[in-house]
Amino acid sequence: MKKVTLLVIDDDPNICELIRLYGEKAGYVVKHANDGITGVDVFYELLPDLVVLDIMLPGLSGWEICKEIRRDFPVPIIMLTGKGESYDKIKGLDLGADDYVVKPFDPKELIARVKAVLRRFNILNGEQETLSFPNLIIDMKQYQIHCNEDTMTLPPKEQELLYYLASHTNRVFTRQQLLDQVWGYDFDGDPRTVDVHIKRIREKLGKVNTAWELKTLRGIGYKFEVDT
Repeated sequence: MKKVTLLVIDDDPNICELIRLYGEKAGYVVKHANDGITGVDVFYELLPDLVVLDIMLPGLSGWEICKEIRRDFPVPIIMLTGKGESYDKIKGLDLGADDYVVKPFDPKELIARVKAVLRRFNILNGEQETLSFPNLIIDMKQYQIHCNEDTMTLPPKEQELLYYLASHTNRVFTRQQLLDQVWGYDFDGDPRTVDVHIKRIREKLGKVNTAWELKTLRGIGYKFEVDT
């Protein structure tokens, strides 16, 4: 069985070594790069299963690398930085990062977050990789949406949110439940994050079919309603 590969991109060799020690103890293969340009090169060479990415890097910043990866790959990304301001966390998550860890950090906690993100990613990319409805196909293998003869690529969290709702047709979820399942139990962001993502999904999909609807239940939450 192929081992999970982690790529650590951080300019502090001590941090890279610390993560390597704890990551290998947890059964992962851990590779690293100490600047942004090398990090991107190593990413394309390895195509790792998860990236631990520092924000402040020589060459290319973590923001730039996150954008570069997210253009073509849904691989999970954990942002690792010395900055604790909420703006940086929100920016990282908006760019498609899956989690955010502030330095100094407990390496055991970081590995626990790695496991949680990988588990969530694997659930979202589980046995049923494609969901099909009239005029809508949600393809988690390619991370694409085929809607009314158009093919589009949504940001990862929009894709994952739509997939999660559509894989539980006609079931109502509160905003907090969706945050827990799609963003993770340790995400402490505003529940209105879900509202923003739902709004963006609706704008992109449009009203293409009466057989299904991304429906709001005022004061409760959302569901993917399908005619039965």
